[in-house]
Amino acid sequence: MYNIAIDGTAGSGKSTVARALAKRLNFNVFNTGDLYRALACAYLDMGYHNVTEKSAKDFIKRCEIRVEFLEDGQHTFANGIDYTPRLHEEEISVLSSQISPFKRVRKSVRQVQRKFAKENNCVMEGRDICTDILPNADLKLFITASPEVRAKRRYAQVKDKGKSYDAVLKDIIARDYSDSHRKVAPLKPAKDGYIVDNSDMTVEETVDYCEKLFKDKMNNKKNI
Repeated sequence: MYNIAIDGTAGSGKSTVARALAKRLNFNVFNTGDLYRALACAYLDMGYHNVTEKSAKDFIKRCEIRVEFLEDGQHTFANGIDYTPRLHEEEISVLSSQISPFKRVRKSVRQVQRKFAKENNCVMEGRDICTDILPNADLKLFITASPEVRAKRRYAQVKDKGKSYDAVLKDIIARDYSDSHRKVAPLKPAKDGYIVDNSDMTVEETVDYCEKLFKDKMNNKKNI
């Protein structure tokens, strides 16, 4: 199976690139963040509230997570419940970031990720995919852009909510620092990966470039 691993900075468009690249190659696109969000949904539904190492450890023993690909894309289940419609609620996003650092939780998610990658051609996007989850991926991409460009893109999405560009830029810079300095799975490019700075590229140009990297690399393998 062919695996492409994608990580990158917040607001760089990595999820959009992953979906478009997978479509071109006729691969499945696997969003790993959805697994943590589904776990967050189950965490609340099972009666857990405050997040501690003890509660996370107890919870993950009682929770089974799986992914199915239906006509409309990836659906994520926890204990048999399809939580896909709830995954992007603000409360769930916050809680998922609180439970994701715990080793037992990450181990459970890693097993699902690696099993899927072993059985499917896929583009897998998310935290530490290149450096930890799929260290032997056929292609590793780190998507990024300047903080100013990423802030402009994010501002275009949220300006009707009353947030200023300066506030968005401040959030982006703070997120970059937090992501790169966290103790568990700090954000960083893989040593054998490709850094794709799309500050001056459209989505289509970025996808073109990534597709060429993949095809060139596969051709080189065939010629060895």
